[in-house]
Amino acid sequence: MTNPAPLIDAAALRAAATDSKAWPYEEARKLLKRYPNGKAGGEAILFETGYGPSGLPHIGTFNEVLRTTMVRRAFETLSDAPTRLIAFSDDMDGLRKVPDNVPNKEMLAGYLGKPLSRIPDPFGTHESFAAHNNASLRAFLDQFGFEYEFISSSDYYASGRFDDALKSVLRHYQAILDVMLPTLGAERRATYSPVLPVSPKSGVVLQVPVEVVDADAGLIAFDDAGDRITQSILGGQAKLQWKVDWAMRWVALGVDYEMAGKDLIDSVTQSGKIARVLGARPPEGFNYEMFLDEKGEKISKSKGNGLSLEQWLTYGSDESLAFYIYREPRKAKSLHMGVIPRAIDDYWQFRANYADQPVEQRLGNPVHHIHNGPPPAEALPVTFGLLLNLVGVMGAQATREQVWGYLVNYVADAYPATYPALDNLIDKALAYNRDFVAPTLQRRAPEGVERAALEALDAELAKLAPETSAEDIQNIVYEIGKTGGFESLRDWFKALYETLLGTSQGPRMGSFIALYGIENSRKLIAEALAV
Repeated sequence: MTNPAPLIDAAALRAAATDSKAWPYEEARKLLKRYPNGKAGGEAILFETGYGPSGLPHIGTFNEVLRTTMVRRAFETLSDAPTRLIAFSDDMDGLRKVPDNVPNKEMLAGYLGKPLSRIPDPFGTHESFAAHNNASLRAFLDQFGFEYEFISSSDYYASGRFDDALKSVLRHYQAILDVMLPTLGAERRATYSPVLPVSPKSGVVLQVPVEVVDADAGLIAFDDAGDRITQSILGGQAKLQWKVDWAMRWVALGVDYEMAGKDLIDSVTQSGKIARVLGARPPEGFNYEMFLDEKGEKISKSKGNGLSLEQWLTYGSDESLAFYIYREPRKAKSLHMGVIPRAIDDYWQFRANYADQPVEQRLGNPVHHIHNGPPPAEALPVTFGLLLNLVGVMGAQATREQVWGYLVNYVADAYPATYPALDNLIDKALAYNRDFVAPTLQRRAPEGVERAALEALDAELAKLAPETSAEDIQNIVYEIGKTGGFESLRDWFKALYETLLGTSQGPRMGSFIALYGIENSRKLIAEALAV
């Protein structure tokens, strides 16, 4: 165990944050510049993150809420102004296609085009499809302890809380068209309307041209299946095209900060122009890069490439995911199984460094933003990579209790109650090894100078006491490599990994041998030499 990092004095923290190059503080300073004296009337600075409830929450949802929360906390370091975070569900959107991961697909197919909040729940647990997915979103956010206020688009449209903003859209109808039409193709321009009426006949959200009849009353006219309809856009009888809807929402709610993916840069630009047409200042924010799969292709829910949140949390901790998400948000990063072990070890390395860092370095340390200050005191006595190597030689049927049996001989007070985070990671390592490592392990026979070097290592290990330190064992391994006739030490270490562990990369062998045990390690060498 380690001592907890001391808390940072609030004044020193604020002073350091003023100049910190950590991206959450850079983003927070945009808001400080926007409101140097706080928002008028002492209102809260409003952060927003949006969600389309046509599917279940996913890793992108976690990504956006986490990063927005980090900016919010950074702003609270710089300012005493109150803040709020809204999780907005666009559940007035019409269902465009039936998702692949839901039951009763045939039933849903009969509701295409209708608002998500007016479609029966295919799971049979809520009053609508949107209500089911909204509940999943809230449970998802609550699971990770996010502080937020949930808002349903359908509720706000139906209750009248968007009425003033909707009337303003009608009053500025032509100006909004002037923003949007130049961005559309000729065919789309012919039918485009900022307002999408809900058909009184079919209940479908219509994509038809509309005529503003009376902006102050909220009345429009449109053709619906051969009939000319005059209808209010208030009370949930219409919604807006999503770029217009996004801008209207910023205006109606007073949103001050919202980030979005790089694929939405054009949408942010157009929505910002519309917000200005409606007499408001667009929110601050930035566009983050998208995740890529191991082939370098953009991750797509419909393709099913990439990695799901559930998969990451099966093989890695939520802190490691938060660490991976925090780093370099403007750089495209691969998101696949292979990045998890490195993310776990990198997180714990940054966490171990935190206590001894000066304030300025702490504010740039990812763990400061993951934990909103000093991280918990627990240290990790072995790396996740070393755990993977251990369970790799133990086999796919290894158990947590067996792993702890090795750890007790290597780490003082190595018990689950003493190291709960390590206990959790043992389960992750066992699962990762079982599903991804064990099927690929293949030990090869030693060749040439490798055989004599392994014999020399076995002879040296035979002289050692069981409690010999990892560092002393590492020195022996190192000396044998220097005198064993290898072109480089890298060749020696690679030979150890490939002949003893069955992989081309591995841990510090001194640490591995101390953890696995000298006698057990000699058995591995004997097995390799017998091939």
